[in-house]
Amino acid sequence: MHVLALLAADDNNGSGAAGLVQIGVLLLIPLAMYFLMIRPQRRRMREQQAMQSGLEVGDEVMTSAGIYGFITGFEDDVVWVEIDDDVQIRVNRGSLQGKVHTGTGASGPAPTAGKVAPTVKGLKPGTASESAASDAADTTTKE
Repeated sequence: MHVLALLAADDNNGSGAAGLVQIGVLLLIPLAMYFLMIRPQRRRMREQQAMQSGLEVGDEVMTSAGIYGFITGFEDDVVWVEIDDDVQIRVNRGSLQGKVHTGTGASGPAPTAGKVAPTVKGLKPGTASESAASDAADTTTKE
């Protein structure tokens, strides 16, 4: 009889400690999620914003769609990117994934290194006349 009473007492003491361990584990899960998921994501976002704010005209960039081009101008959150001779697209600044570092490598200098893209039709990006010209070009291509 005494043995059964001792076993029952051990179960009561063990279940209390196990409950504290379970509560501790449940409290550690959000802490682990913060350090493994949230904090690194915030760091990446800060780095992305710093890269986007440090862009200048003439920088070669890649968009989130994988399009490479040279920055020719800025309008608020819109960036003009020249993707080919006399072909410019307007993209949101947030869609720029990164700055492409062209320079000398094992095969020599890249063919586009140091190139500053000309503006479309000789107009500065962001002017009202260029917007009208691009709108007119859009309507002629759609017809």
